This record gives sequence, structure tokens and C-alpha cells, in this order.
Amino acid sequence: MDNSEKKPIIQVKDVDLFYGDFQALKKVNFDIQEKEITAFIGPSGCGKTTLLKCFNRMIDLIEGCKVHGQILIDDIDIFDTKKRNVNRLRKDVGMVFQKPNAFPMSIYDNIAFGPRTHGVRKKQHLDEIVKDSLVKAGLWDEVKDKLNKSGLNLSGGQQQRLCIARALAVEPKIILMDEPTSALDPISTGIIEELCEELKQHYTIVIVTHNMQQATRISDKTAFFLLGEMLEFAPTEELFSNPKNEKCENYITGRFG
Repeated sequence: MDNSEKKPIIQVKDVDLFYGDFQALKKVNFDIQEKEITAFIGPSGCGKTTLLKCFNRMIDLIEGCKVHGQILIDDIDIFDTKKRNVNRLRKDVGMVFQKPNAFPMSIYDNIAFGPRTHGVRKKQHLDEIVKDSLVKAGLWDEVKDKLNKSGLNLSGGQQQRLCIARALAVEPKIILMDEPTSALDPISTGIIEELCEELKQHYTIVIVTHNMQQATRISDKTAFFLLGEMLEFAPTEELFSNPKNEKCENYITGRFG
């Protein structure tokens, strides 16, 4: 299937976002294809993470935040409360944060937490989900003999993969990653990047990164943001080798930001 036939899983249409009087996003429009990795790049404070948090409505938790425009996931407006339940949305759209945030409980319970929340009770079923999620996150072989030990005992890189496994356990369609390797060493970063490449066979991944080399290594498409505007969106190779927007070119060649 070539890209022209691929159906967009996320459609962003004329999105403006305000924190009180401050406009953090300005008329953002683009589509994200399923089973691709899309990277958001740009200087700090340009709106990348704000937009990422819109996709699973984490911005609902911010007082005074208003969104205009539409974000469609699977053709349903995520802000239409009659058609889209926020708990269901957050099951479909998982999130991995900048710093690993393992829960202070066993590795097993970290993974089983989400499925239990959604009504899975049988131990055999939970066992299968825990193993499958850890295998997909590339962590099973390292932790299979210590599932009852605290997730906080793992290294930073392992904890981040535990968080990815925890996101996978509820069978999402989309995984959001907010600078998932910025707190990790180069070896752990490489492992997570390889993992993203494998996961995109089954999931759509949207990643915010300050590491432009990371964007070039793993993403299919890249969006460049500046001061709340998305100034360029293109296949990653094209955006980095032949940017159309002058500000985007200045950013990726290190002239500002």
C-alpha cells in the first residue's frame, strides 16, 4: 500500500489553542497516517507538546485551556463528548512521557494496571497481557524472573520500556511519546529507537523530539513548529534535505533554536 492509499488516522483541522489569553497553537492543519512514525520538532515552547497532549485530551486537565477547530481520530471528533468517551480515547491513544514514570508497584502490576482498570480480572488473561506487552517492549528477557520486584528497581532505560509496555497493555492504536529518550543514555536511546521501528508495524507513533538526528533516524514524516504555528510538514528525508520554509532551514542547520 503506498502512502496515497493510506488512510489518515489523525486529522488536525484549523486547530487554535489558548491558555487564557495566550495563543499556544495557531491554525494547525495536517493529517497523520496510520502505522507511521511522525516527529514534531522545533524550539522549546513552540507548541509541539501542547499539540501532542491534545490527541488524548490531556489538555482537559489544564485550567483555562480552550481549543477551537477539530481533531479527528478514526473520523470522530475527539472533542465531541457525545461520540467520544475520554476514557476510551485514552485507551486508544497511549502516552509515554519524557521521564520514565514507573508506578511504585511490581513490574507485573505496572503492566496489569491498565487492563484491570478496563475490567480484565482473570489471572491467566492478565499473565498473557503482561508477557505479550513486555515482549513487544523488548523487556521480557530482562525481567521475566523478577516480575514481582518493584518497577522502580529498573534502570532508567528499562523503566522507559516498562512505561511503553504499560501503554501497550491496553491495546492502543496510537502511541504518543513526549521526548521519550531525553533522560536516557545513548545505548538506551538506541534500544528505544529500534523498538519504535518495530512497533510501527502495529501502531501509529507520534514523537516530540529535540534531537533532530533522532527524527531523521526513525520518523517517516516530520512537522516543524515555531511560535505555535506548524510551518512545514513533509516526509522526513525531504524536510531535512530540502526544506521549503526558510525558518525551518535555519532551525535544522543550527542557525537558531
